[in-house]
Amino acid sequence: MGDSKATVQSLRESLVSESTALPLRFRALFSLKHMARHSDGAESQAAIDAIAAGFSSPSALLKHELAYCLGQSGNLEAAKPLRAVLSDVHEDAMCRHEAAEALGALGDADSLQLLKEFRDKEGEEVVIKETCELAIDRIEWENSEARKQEKLRQSDFASIDPAPSMPESSQTVEELEKTLMDTSAPLFLRYRAMFALRDLASPPDLPTAVPAVHALAKGFADSSALFRHEIAFVFGQLSHPASIPALTAALSDTKEASMVRHEAAEALGSLGEEEGVEDILKRFLNDKEKVVRESVIVALDMVDYEQSGQAEYALIPESAKAETTAAA
Repeated sequence: MGDSKATVQSLRESLVSESTALPLRFRALFSLKHMARHSDGAESQAAIDAIAAGFSSPSALLKHELAYCLGQSGNLEAAKPLRAVLSDVHEDAMCRHEAAEALGALGDADSLQLLKEFRDKEGEEVVIKETCELAIDRIEWENSEARKQEKLRQSDFASIDPAPSMPESSQTVEELEKTLMDTSAPLFLRYRAMFALRDLASPPDLPTAVPAVHALAKGFADSSALFRHEIAFVFGQLSHPASIPALTAALSDTKEASMVRHEAAEALGSLGEEEGVEDILKRFLNDKEKVVRESVIVALDMVDYEQSGQAEYALIPESAKAETTAAA
């Protein structure tokens, strides 16, 4: 425990230091996420506390990533700091949304009342209301009898998603696209179609991969910024070259919500080995939106990682590369 305690402390210092370069802080965070998820007892708790300590930062990008990582920890001890972030109406909406989503990822039934309060709150931002609705549906699904009956396809991705993929079936890309784009359907169902399409695009040489990517790209036309940013997140997980045009268009649209543009930048970072991607990202290093500028810095660090052949993106080894995927 002595060595791991020193490791957590060292990572915590890197994470909370405003003088540390943002890419290094992200790498420290992904290492702490790994420890929070894969350690026991005191070590896991120390990693959660270290991540939560980063909420004092002025960087909305970093804080929303902290919330995501706490949600991915699978440890209910992470719920307390997440509830505090969601409840702080002065906090950046992107961070509050991520905290609500993380409570859903944890399956934290004790947070249902708080999530319902913000879902139904008069004057609350749409992105918060929609995220709370999704988190409520996910927690209720997690604890339902119906879930036990569902046969889910084994996903290639290690992430705990805001909604599970559709139950294993013979649904085609076209049928899933119809559900994805059906604005009269519950958001939770549309997200299930989104993650089912993601799974049909991995590995990238599947016959359904390119059609599934094109179906997902149509989601960028949706009226919900939350929905559009999740499409970009899924493209970041897939790292499929067929998504580059849609991601470039989303990042380049200065009228697009910053939460969508930042997610598109990070998704392009995961495609850093593809020709022209690095140059596209560099065009936005001086963007007027701070969260977009910071995302480009992190994305270019991911490009360096992809091109260098390093085994791990985090500062300590991780069991799965998929765990380094940035937040949605």
